Amino acid sequence: MDNNSNSKKKVALHNLGCKVNAYETEAMTELLKKAGYDIVPFEEGADIYIINTCTVTNIADRKSRQMLHKAKKMNPKGKVIAAGCYAQATAKDIEKDSAIDIVVGNDMKRNIVEIIESDGKMETLVDINDAKVKREFEELNIEESMEERARAYIKIQDGCNQFCSYCIIPFARGRVRCRKPENIRKEVKRLADRGYKELVLTGIHISSYTYEENGINYTLKDIVKLISMEPRIKRIRLGSLEPRIITEDFMETIAGIESMCPHFHLSLQSGCDTVLKRMNRRYNTEEFYNGVELIRKYYPEAAITTDVIVGFVGETEEEHKITHDFLEKVHFSQMHIFKYSMRKGTRAAHMDNQVDPQVKNIRSEDLLSLDAIMHKEFLDGQIGKCKEVLFEEEMSINNKRYFVGHTREYVKVAVETDDDLTNEIINVKITDYVTDEIMLAMF
Repeated sequence: MDNNSNSKKKVALHNLGCKVNAYETEAMTELLKKAGYDIVPFEEGADIYIINTCTVTNIADRKSRQMLHKAKKMNPKGKVIAAGCYAQATAKDIEKDSAIDIVVGNDMKRNIVEIIESDGKMETLVDINDAKVKREFEELNIEESMEERARAYIKIQDGCNQFCSYCIIPFARGRVRCRKPENIRKEVKRLADRGYKELVLTGIHISSYTYEENGINYTLKDIVKLISMEPRIKRIRLGSLEPRIITEDFMETIAGIESMCPHFHLSLQSGCDTVLKRMNRRYNTEEFYNGVELIRKYYPEAAITTDVIVGFVGETEEEHKITHDFLEKVHFSQMHIFKYSMRKGTRAAHMDNQVDPQVKNIRSEDLLSLDAIMHKEFLDGQIGKCKEVLFEEEMSINNKRYFVGHTREYVKVAVETDDDLTNEIINVKITDYVTDEIMLAMF
């Protein structure tokens, strides 16, 4: 199929799930554009619909199914492609779904053009890799179509070896594999050439990054150092981290890197050791707290955020209270609270003593209230401080024109101005609130 015939084909893509999925959807979009396809909004009229699916929860599965069926209804004669984690984890089931024409598992997205054009026709194709098989990192680059103009995401790793008892992701994404440092360096240069000043390192489990090259073993801190050698990149931000990576050596290394942002997302899941053990999380609360103290030793004003699952299998009222008290002790800047959802195919799905949904709701509200208090205290603590802001977009709030961006701690800040500050880094003084989540600042 030549470029002219490709241009007649309209392709609509829809992304579900995490930042890694978003990155891969952008990369597939670029591959299709280069092959001559016309990328259109996800609405009626496309010839091909690609849904990059998610399977992290049962709700994610349902949303994936709904979007796949919605696509087929929008154009019954069009081709519907299920890609990504839901496709990988449930391939045998969705292969039988009449709404789906092509199933593309993880590590096959880079071949999206070839898959569509296979033998000059588009027949049902199931190409799903076994998640248990060790594979190479799938090279997907984004050169043109990143949605954000000031901040770019760069995928450095895929897969997970942790096998937490509640999580399906190791089965959907497979074992850990890491991107070659040289390829990371090349993409960093490309992104810097395009004017990006902030990079966010993303992956499924970036703490496990390790790559041996020319007798040198690169870990996550080495990749941060490598990226920091590009002077046009003014900020490096890390995605979600495993608590055990926070060591004196790690913190000492990254604290010596000027472009490193003092914003750390440490995945906790529970503040109770007995629950952590049932979850198969490989640390305890003492180790976690020691990591937090190390971060604050090097970055006293760091933003530390986390994820917490409430109502995990067997969680008692006492265990919930222990978690509540631990969260208060750590004093996070922000928390993401999730109610445990049984996930078919995980060990936790076979555990006895599932928690009543109403109990989950009560415990979730308790932690959400705690989060609101701690988050407000963190934001209140920004008032009166001078902060460096990377401005990203214009925004109208209460009929006033603001330019909005983020501090290095990822606090959203707005200044009232008629100037275009897109992608500018400016020092401002935070004075008040514009909304509950946006701080007001002045030059």
